[in-house]
Formats: sequence, C-alpha cells, structure tokens
Amino acid sequence: MNHELHPQTVESGLAPALAAGLAELGLSLPLAAQERVLAFCRLLLKWNKTYNLTALRDPQQALSHHLLDSLAIVPHVGEGALLDVGAGGGLPGIPLAIARPQLSVSLVDTVQKKATFLQQAAIELGLRNLRVHHARVEQMTGQYAQISSRAFADLKTFVELTRHLLAPDGRWLAMKGAYPAEEIAALAPDIVVERTLVLTVPGLAAERHLIFLKVGA
Repeated sequence: MNHELHPQTVESGLAPALAAGLAELGLSLPLAAQERVLAFCRLLLKWNKTYNLTALRDPQQALSHHLLDSLAIVPHVGEGALLDVGAGGGLPGIPLAIARPQLSVSLVDTVQKKATFLQQAAIELGLRNLRVHHARVEQMTGQYAQISSRAFADLKTFVELTRHLLAPDGRWLAMKGAYPAEEIAALAPDIVVERTLVLTVPGLAAERHLIFLKVGA
C-alpha cells in the first residue's frame, strides 16, 4: 500500500547527512524526493534483516556507500529509458528513479526474493516510473537507451549479456571501484570506452569510476 510522503516528516537522523551529501554532489532534490531516499534506506535495512540484500547494517554507512554512491551518477544519466542489471537491493536504479521522476527505469534480477523487495519498494515509494523484472537478463526483450550495472559482473560479461537490449546509439554505464584496466582490455574489439569519470562520493573513502561504453562504428 502506498504511504503518504510528507516533507516535514523527514527524519532528523539521516536527513542532515543526506542534505550535506547532495550539496557536495551538486544535486538539488525536493524535500519529498529526499524523504523517498530516506524511506528507501529504511526499507533496505528492514528487508535486509531477512533477505540479505547488503552486508551493511549501519544506516549512515548505507547512506554513503549505497545511496549517495548511486546518486553520484545522476548528472551523467541521459534521458532515454534505462535498464539496471543485477539490481539486487535496487542500487543504483531506485535512487535514480527517485531523483529523476521523468526517467523510465527498469530493474532486473534473477533472484526472486530480491525482485520481490524491489517490487514492494516501488509500490511503497510510489515510483510510477519504475518497473521490476524477475528474469535472466539474457532472456529479456526490449530496447534501452541506457543499461547500467553496479557490482554485477566484469565488463565483458556485462556487455555480452545485455548487448541485445541496447538500443541503437545506446550506452552502457558501468559503476566500478578502481579503474578496471584489465576488464577494459578484455572487451570485444567493437566495444568502445566512450569516456571515464572519476566519482567522489561523500563519506566514501574509496575509488569510484563510471565507465561509459558503446558499440563502435
């Protein structure tokens, strides 16, 4: 069941950390969107007790390591429909759907309990721009302008499993930790690294990279 999201009820604990993190990322989200981010954090940690969605248990760590990490790519996501592969706990797909309500976001995961969580989160957060698929990505159909992944697989596997879903002139957006030089070297000859961005995530003292891939001419 949907619940009303009241900006004035933004909780005092994580709210300041989220607001500070957003400012550091240069993002401006309405209070209602910030409350949805915090509500998602609560859902993630609540369901995590039985569904093992993340190794993190601390709300502050979940905020920095998962939510702000996901939101860091918001300025670099285009307008076309996005598919998030191996969505797991909904990262980065759900934060993207919250921050970009006009963006069509689809999540896919092969694990039933994770897909169940994602569907429940979409309902509780009232995310009408979010679709959840319980499927093997290689068996999916459709075309997406953008395909993202975070801790899903090496780049070669990611591209091979999703290539049939990438629309003409589409892009893969791969979230990585350290620069994946060996993974890039293993890509098929016609797969091009369009650009690489170094991301700085508030509260996360670790290397983060966003790798844009496309099919070469």
